[in-house]
Amino acid sequence: MKWLQDLINNTEKSACKVSIDCPVRKNPLKYAKALTVTKKIEIYHFFDYESDEPIHVQGFQDAMDNMKRAEQLGKQIKYKSGYSNFTFDLWIILHMTDCNASYAHRRQYITPINKAFSERFENMDEYKHEDNFKRCLNKMNLSNVLDAIRRARRIMQRNQENGYTLHQRKGYKYYKENPSLSAWEAIERILKDCELL
Repeated sequence: MKWLQDLINNTEKSACKVSIDCPVRKNPLKYAKALTVTKKIEIYHFFDYESDEPIHVQGFQDAMDNMKRAEQLGKQIKYKSGYSNFTFDLWIILHMTDCNASYAHRRQYITPINKAFSERFENMDEYKHEDNFKRCLNKMNLSNVLDAIRRARRIMQRNQENGYTLHQRKGYKYYKENPSLSAWEAIERILKDCELL
């Protein structure tokens, strides 16, 4: 997210500068408890639907439960879902190319990552090494972000057209089928606020 912040802030066409706070926190309730809030705020919590394995389903559901609990703290916080199914890597791939395949395991994203970024990573761990991931980010620009939003919106429209069940938990909506994601909605909102979309 800091990459996006820098990209926006270095774009002359942007109507404003942004500051994106992106701590790595699995529990949105703990994060909200630690915040000092003086006015109404919206927070997008980015998290993954990693698999149908019970431990991952429970983690996904816990994130939504804790987002709702955080809203009930009386701190004027509104939590929004930024989920990716299977992983955030789907969102990254969409910057460069379509990714409409339904995968059985998150490690299968390495093939479209290599293709999208003209790389030869042997596995997801190698790709996620900080230097390698940053090299991929440096191949993207604002136009790629706009492409990713368009591609992600199309995935969600296709899921609806295919009649997939839009599940709901604590007011947060998601598809169990992959690919699916709502992470793009936060980025779209930021770009609209900056008059870049």
